[in-house]
Amino acid sequence: MNKYLIAAVLFAGAIDFASAYKPAGNNIMTTWGENIDPADVWREYPRPIMQRSEWQNLNGLWDYAIVGADASDPIGYQGEILVPFCAESALSGVGKEVGSDNALWYRRTFTVPKSWRDRNIMLNFGAVDWQADVWVNGAKVGSHTGGYTPFSLDITPALNAKGDNELVVRVWDPTDLGPQPRGKQVAKPELIWYTPVTGIWQTVWIEPVAKTHISNLKILPDIDRNTLSVDVQSSASEKGYMAEVTVKDGGKTIATGKALSGEPVVITMPDDVKLWSPESPHLYDLEVRLTAGGKTFDKVDSYAAMRKFSTKMGEKGMVRIQLNNKDLFHFGLLDQGWWPDGLYTAPSYEAMVYDVDKTADWGYNMIRKHIKVEPATWYSYCDRKGIIVWQDMPSGDKDPEWQGRNYFDGEELVRTPESEATYRKEWREIIDALYNYPCIAVWVPFNEAWGQFKTKEIADWTKAYDPSRLVNPASGGNHYPCGDMVDAHSYPSPPVTHVYDAKRANVLGEYGGIGMVVDGHIWAPDREFSYINCKTPAELTDQYIGYANFLDRLADDWFVGAVYTQTTDVEIEVNGLMTYDRKVIKIDEPRIREVNRRIISNHSK
Repeated sequence: MNKYLIAAVLFAGAIDFASAYKPAGNNIMTTWGENIDPADVWREYPRPIMQRSEWQNLNGLWDYAIVGADASDPIGYQGEILVPFCAESALSGVGKEVGSDNALWYRRTFTVPKSWRDRNIMLNFGAVDWQADVWVNGAKVGSHTGGYTPFSLDITPALNAKGDNELVVRVWDPTDLGPQPRGKQVAKPELIWYTPVTGIWQTVWIEPVAKTHISNLKILPDIDRNTLSVDVQSSASEKGYMAEVTVKDGGKTIATGKALSGEPVVITMPDDVKLWSPESPHLYDLEVRLTAGGKTFDKVDSYAAMRKFSTKMGEKGMVRIQLNNKDLFHFGLLDQGWWPDGLYTAPSYEAMVYDVDKTADWGYNMIRKHIKVEPATWYSYCDRKGIIVWQDMPSGDKDPEWQGRNYFDGEELVRTPESEATYRKEWREIIDALYNYPCIAVWVPFNEAWGQFKTKEIADWTKAYDPSRLVNPASGGNHYPCGDMVDAHSYPSPPVTHVYDAKRANVLGEYGGIGMVVDGHIWAPDREFSYINCKTPAELTDQYIGYANFLDRLADDWFVGAVYTQTTDVEIEVNGLMTYDRKVIKIDEPRIREVNRRIISNHSK
């Protein structure tokens, strides 16, 4: 058989392999989901803040099995699942709930390129919900718990010298029956609670690294001193290595710095430094090297922004939020990041950034990422787009069962030691994973009183761990004298009266929720939920503008930031500015844009 015939057979086999795939179920879908190609899903480099030139994407069709949680391994695999979509989603091709009594197993093979020989091979997962165990060629190579954070495993010793390698992943997720952070996932979705997400839901990839390589970066701008600090962390425990950083602007080197391994590289930036802001989201390119004796052991590409988030007492005795030492009113959308076809995972990169683009188009300067963490590429896009992010910690354990506790009489929630340790571990991993993205302005440890515990201790720890950002201790929650902000929630209208703190920034963390049903674009007909209902786009827009004008007046001497609920419909909720499938925009966009920009302009300087 000649080489052309071999190629044709292989190509035909690939077509047959892919053609067996189809989305599961009959729920509404996005246009991106309707046109998905299982041979070409999520091909973007998944870690833009620390990028290497060589990598191999492992997304695509894997074998899967759902078996009892006590089973040591599956007897056989039951079909194919499209990674990185969770088993419950339509785009996975499975569309089955796994449940706490079962485990989800994955299997595929991969080949390491010959050009990667004599280097270590890292296996990277963007996120797996919740508990993952990993084997390569039958050897256990690692485990991880936490549904929202990336993890990497050095699989070099387990690899075959040549040929294919087998990768097996086991995932178990108790959803709302466990104490772990899980956001709005519940076993029985209703109202504001959504479908469970089990398994791999972000990109899986491998990459070659030197034995001594860069393992992490910690980037910190200081606009007051006009310096950029880059802590280059390496896999080497011994000293003797040099970290070297080159800062570029438009391809031109503008600054350099170096330091011995273990010491941060502190770089003095040019006098005409360009600051990052929503109006001008300027980013500097970074080239980071780990060297010794004039030899480069590892190199990664990154980027940074010169910007500063802070608060300051302003006129009328109001504490203002500042960007680069100037007052800026934060006005944005509650963005939950759910998809009718992919659930936690957008059908594609283009789909994911569409929501960010529309947020900017509508005149907002901020997104509150609501009790979910997105792929790193989402934050990188916000960096480039100039969208400020308030990042929530996904809630968990008993969630709103704690809502009715009388915190003001000292009835503080007590988690179990396991629950508290799980929360602290994942919150720290989330901050570590997202620390370098300039767009993030605010950490939000708790939403309302959902799982709220040791509030002052958690808020103080968060601020000490990352002093460069603001801390909103409990958005709409039980309020304690800690953190940088006091956050009220009010539905549907902004509040007439609410808590006020003269020593912290006062913000409206949620309001709105104006609903409108669009026939043919509903997740669960006859089960729609919203706080107030409109019949037409004109009515919805008028209602929105009425609330916005009221907010504009309140911002004169009360609120310094606000979040409207919400970007899209989500499952049973129909209170988005877009339908869940992103096919219908419910509002008069020019009118919304004008009022949003006016509010930001009126209360910034």
